Amino acid sequence: MSDLIQRVDTNGVATLVLSRASAYNSLSLPLMEALIVEFDAINDDMSVRAVIIKGDGKGFCAGHDLKEMLESGEEAFYECTFNTCSQMMQRIVSLSIPVIAQVHGVATAAGCQLVASCDLAYAAESARFGTPGVNIGLFCSTPMVALSRAVSQKHSMELLLTGGLIDASRAEQIGLINQVVSNDALDKHVLAVASLIASKSRKTLAIGKSAFYKQKEQSLEDAYVTCSKIMTENIMLDDAKEGIDAFISKRKPEWQHC
Repeated sequence: MSDLIQRVDTNGVATLVLSRASAYNSLSLPLMEALIVEFDAINDDMSVRAVIIKGDGKGFCAGHDLKEMLESGEEAFYECTFNTCSQMMQRIVSLSIPVIAQVHGVATAAGCQLVASCDLAYAAESARFGTPGVNIGLFCSTPMVALSRAVSQKHSMELLLTGGLIDASRAEQIGLINQVVSNDALDKHVLAVASLIASKSRKTLAIGKSAFYKQKEQSLEDAYVTCSKIMTENIMLDDAKEGIDAFISKRKPEWQHC
């Protein structure tokens, strides 16, 4: 495991801690590469059924490592950085289990993109969000991809064009995060949500997450065709049969994750 990421597994929940506290967990190229490695490992780990991403130190993630990028000055390095970031964000969406962002402090630029890419997000009252690239002459174009898919057009454009920060309450209002939690209760709350998800069938979670993102890009008619087929395939699985029988028998299901 990279020293840039700490991983702690608890009862089916894998917590990944971004560990560049001195740089507000900015997404250096090595950190993004390390995250991709962790996501791939988790995808193959049948004991994990939910993932939490959080930041060490004073903030969640301040975006790309601008110092690293300025020191390079090479177009090839910039291209590699942005492509790797895009691959990493897409890994979150394609991961077979839910990913939860646990946000404290700042989540800006690619850090805000990371929040928007996760399936769920919870934030401390003190959290702040933004895409301030326009302030330094570098429009947040790749963060825009995730942001514009998470919140409405006008809310996305306001963040992107003004470069301003919004507080956690506003982030909840526009749908960037699920809920604001008190600073002291954030760890406990997010772990409780993740643990609840982890109590489900991993196979069912994978089917549902994949179906959600697939149908989201389709027309209403095509989405119903797709999801009707998926539900038919789902109900034929062992875990669906077990779950239905357990419900009828008023007992706790024993998942085989298949």
